[in-house]
Amino acid sequence: MSDPVEPGPPAEGAFAVLLGVQDLDTAIAQHQHRKAALPERKELEDLARRVAALRRQAAQLTEQRDALATRLSHLEEQSDAVVARRRTLEDRLYAARGAAGRDLQAIETEVAQLAGRLEQLEEDELAVLEEQEPLEAELARHESELAGMADRSAELTAAVSGIDADIDRDLVGLAERRRREAARLPEALAERYEDLRSRLGGTGAARLVGDRCDGCHLTLPAMEVDRIRHLAPDAVVTCDQCGRILVRGSLLGGT
Repeated sequence: MSDPVEPGPPAEGAFAVLLGVQDLDTAIAQHQHRKAALPERKELEDLARRVAALRRQAAQLTEQRDALATRLSHLEEQSDAVVARRRTLEDRLYAARGAAGRDLQAIETEVAQLAGRLEQLEEDELAVLEEQEPLEAELARHESELAGMADRSAELTAAVSGIDADIDRDLVGLAERRRREAARLPEALAERYEDLRSRLGGTGAARLVGDRCDGCHLTLPAMEVDRIRHLAPDAVVTCDQCGRILVRGSLLGGT
């Protein structure tokens, strides 16, 4: 049903202006949506998540590698100490050839024990090196992937920046046109439109195309359409389906 006529009804030409404002609001919304939904922006966001995940993996691998490096360093220190001790004992053994047999036997026993200990340490060092090798290879692969991602990120950032700048320029122009057109609307009609637009997904006014509302795309009952056609040109009409202000084609130079 049509709503009561506002005090001081708008001239029929105001409805054409209203649709112009609505078209500009739609264009602004489309530009904003395009800006937010840029494929390049989405790829950049996905890439950032992948980079973060890869960096976490690299950090874990680095921690494992560093732990192995620390272990290897300790083993090497122990090996150096064993080698130094064995060298000292061998020197003592060489110098003590005329000493009592029991003393020589004790030195020889310790030298043999040190040789066994050194052999075990060398095996442990080799095992650590073998553990390090795949970690180093995996870290190198991660670094290579991160470098490639950094290059792609730079390309996408530049692309998004350029597209954003173009869209922002268009938005500035659209906003200025919208400001000028909205200023031409009667205050009551403008307030009603803004209220409806805020509640109805950004669309407060729509064309009546034949018997269909171009806002909700629903067909109005034939009796309602006929009633609307017989209303005064300056009557404010709303869609009984969605509540949007309906602008009749006859007010736009149509039928």
